[in-house]
Amino acid sequence: MTQIGQGTSSRTVVLPSLNTQVMLSWGARTDVGHRREANEDSLVALPPIFCVADGMGGHSAGDVASAAVVTRLAEHVGESSMSAEAIARSLSLAVEDMAQGAGVTDRGTGTTATGAALGVIAGEAVWIVFNIGDSRVYQLVSGVLEQVTVDHSVVQELVDSGRITREEADVHPQGNVITRAVGFHEAPIPDYRILNVQPGMRILVCSDGLTKELTAYGIRHFLLGNPDPGDAADALVNAALENGGRDNVTVIVLDVVDVVTGDVTDSSVSDAAQ
Repeated sequence: MTQIGQGTSSRTVVLPSLNTQVMLSWGARTDVGHRREANEDSLVALPPIFCVADGMGGHSAGDVASAAVVTRLAEHVGESSMSAEAIARSLSLAVEDMAQGAGVTDRGTGTTATGAALGVIAGEAVWIVFNIGDSRVYQLVSGVLEQVTVDHSVVQELVDSGRITREEADVHPQGNVITRAVGFHEAPIPDYRILNVQPGMRILVCSDGLTKELTAYGIRHFLLGNPDPGDAADALVNAALENGGRDNVTVIVLDVVDVVTGDVTDSSVSDAAQ
């Protein structure tokens, strides 16, 4: 397990090319759960990058794989923004790093990787959401919760083909089998989605240790019931543990507090007033 930017924090990120400031607040928490001996989840939660990586259980050195991903992405911490190309390059470098990790066999190792990076596209501030595997990103806007990412998993393919229902997928015996990962000596291929940065939006990045234990209704309940992102992260993890905690569980709750255009400071990232 590697945590880069843990706990609760706030920052104002300056986007000089847009003459805009984006005020962010977030909370991050991870727990080993009740049934695992080690926590193979890792996270980075510092602007401009917020990512959760879930090392693959049953494969060697899953913690090495997840740590490699967040460590490479964290090299961009302190920059004003990131691009999809920068994300892809960091993931490719992480695959190279995994091959040198302690305990990694010739079969290799792997991890999910999902998150949101603050970016600038076509003169607009955006979140570049990326995903490989079955960790997820959700957004909550005006009380409406949307799953932004699509799982790369066997059960998701079965749902998409109409062979099983969403309810059947939740208890399917192949629920842990993913079809895409970062690692195993292969080039990582993320899916991307662009979200406009909006004041008041809330983003949740999480490993499947959360979504195994909570429905979308439950996730929405705790996100709406806890205005502080740190409290929301704590409530989500605690609920997952109370519902069984069958896997490592990691969450980042990220709020866009405000977006202000004009009269920006020179520094790219600064501490927000506490």
